[in-house]
Amino acid sequence: MRRLLPGVFGLVLLCCGMAVAQESAPIVLGLHADMSSGSALAGEAILRGAQLAIAEINEQGGLLGGRKLELVVRDHHGVPTRATEQLPELASTPHLVAVLSGLHGPPVVQNLRYIHEQRLIVVSPWASTSGVVHHDWSPNYTFRVSVNDQQMAEYLIAQALARGHKRLGIVLEKTAWGRSNKTAFSEALARRQMTPACMQWINWADADGEEQLAEVERAGADALLLAANAPESAAIVRALMRRPADKRLPIFAHGGISGPDFVRQSGALLSQVELHVVQTFSFIGNPGARAKAAAARYHALFGTRSEEEIFGPAGTAQAYDAVWLLALAIQKAKSTERSRVRDALERLGPYEGLVRTYQPPFTPSRHEALSPADYKLATFNPRGVLVLAQP
Repeated sequence: MRRLLPGVFGLVLLCCGMAVAQESAPIVLGLHADMSSGSALAGEAILRGAQLAIAEINEQGGLLGGRKLELVVRDHHGVPTRATEQLPELASTPHLVAVLSGLHGPPVVQNLRYIHEQRLIVVSPWASTSGVVHHDWSPNYTFRVSVNDQQMAEYLIAQALARGHKRLGIVLEKTAWGRSNKTAFSEALARRQMTPACMQWINWADADGEEQLAEVERAGADALLLAANAPESAAIVRALMRRPADKRLPIFAHGGISGPDFVRQSGALLSQVELHVVQTFSFIGNPGARAKAAAARYHALFGTRSEEEIFGPAGTAQAYDAVWLLALAIQKAKSTERSRVRDALERLGPYEGLVRTYQPPFTPSRHEALSPADYKLATFNPRGVLVLAQP
């Protein structure tokens, strides 16, 4: 028996060492987004928002008795098949608790089976595709701190009608996200006993929106509802700017074009188009103490000097809030075990974030943190910066 004791003692030491290592290891979050293609700057905005929150949390002592938060990033270029290839490696990252998704919804929707089989928490700080959160998997491991296509459609149509427009044309990108918006717009119009004047589709990477815009004009539309990301929306706007000023249809657009990718690809004179974009947040003129503190930290981390230089502000703020909500859930769960953190997300108390005060952010039956009450319209100023048109 005495001969066994050194071995047993060594095993005890090994187990204790492993426990200590586990208790001091960093807690890892992932970012899975387009970081290098047409919506790369949207991915960068999410990244910066997450980094802001992580810096704050770590400065305040980290989580679970001092464990620091870390972020790992994987670039899927907005391509669902690439996301599928990358997810196993990302999900198996040691100490990874949750993943922030990017601007695109399809990389999440097409991988819901794997996400739920692996009990991988995914929080969307930008993608609005309904199916990201609304599906048949239970328990649900996907959450959203962003706009929602169904609510967005209702909001945009209401805003267009309130400005006197009666014949609404629609242009959608030809993706799963576009199809989600087709359903949302069609149902919202049907509830008003209306149909679209025209519905057109634009392919990914189409450089010319002339054909789609001409069809909308021939249908007699007096305003355009637009749900496409930066490259495709820019093609529509460039076609619109070739018209005389008095012939340019007003556009009511989804927030997918709120990043600098769209401004860069649209060309000059963007402010000469009547373009309304849905946003949930702006640093510009924001009197909130938390917004001012976050802007100051942003300037210090990324070398900017004014709030106008903070690109993709809604995505930045939503990512910031998403990371803080995950941190609070980890603390509440007293664990990094994914199922326990998922359950804790549904039981969080009120939290005062950048975008809103969440009361609470999620419940077992609601994984949407935002509502139409958080939606606002913004327009581009002459410097290509989105400015809220209403408080």
